[in-house]
Amino acid sequence: MKNRFKTETYELTLKIARIGSRALREAHKENHHQNLPNIFTRNKNLYFEMPDGNITTDNPFK
Repeated sequence: MKNRFKTETYELTLKIARIGSRALREAHKENHHQNLPNIFTRNKNLYFEMPDGNITTDNPFK
């Protein structure tokens, strides 16, 4: 099978993914420091990770 991507493209993609992952981790930490929940989805369901570590589907912003 022929290589579909150039090595440079692959390396750049990995670098961008690392930067995004690092930014996401920092944003999660900052949310917890400000006593805000982290919000994520899984299987089209909305979840809230509270600063104390509990995960709930109840919207805390109501």
